[in-house]
Amino acid sequence: MTFLRVVFLLATLAVVGSCGGSKFRSYNGPDVTAIVVHKADRRMYLLHGNEVLKSYEIALGGNPVGDKQFEGDLKTPEGTYFIDRRNPKSSYHLSLGISYPNNADRAEAAALGKKPGGDIFIHGRAGKNRGFGPDWTAGCIAVKDREIEEIYAMVRVGTPIFIKP
Repeated sequence: MTFLRVVFLLATLAVVGSCGGSKFRSYNGPDVTAIVVHKADRRMYLLHGNEVLKSYEIALGGNPVGDKQFEGDLKTPEGTYFIDRRNPKSSYHLSLGISYPNNADRAEAAALGKKPGGDIFIHGRAGKNRGFGPDWTAGCIAVKDREIEEIYAMVRVGTPIFIKP
């Protein structure tokens, strides 16, 4: 019976080991000092100084042209923000929070008689929560799940993000 237990244990370990492992990766390269998003090009760049460390194709809000003005407009904000939180239990695989709205965003929405919205993130593909079309988020920046794993490992809270039209 002991022999069968050993065989079962080894088979179980082999199956678990082949499942791809954790979504949490380690990174020991140069610090990411800034993130730059070019909405029109659907590209996001992780920078160390002026050096591009990584580049990603992205999906944006379902109404991608123009700056976010209020909650529900499906636009991705434009401007300078910071990564302000990490969400390891995101419904979108992993996510990094963006410090939207800032004071100017709140004032702009108030002038329109609306709320600015919030919960803008860089996140994964969302599995069953994913929308349709190339730009499917409610205003977030989406990448593939394996890419958000890499980004999540590389980017720290406090990193500036520059979102350009």
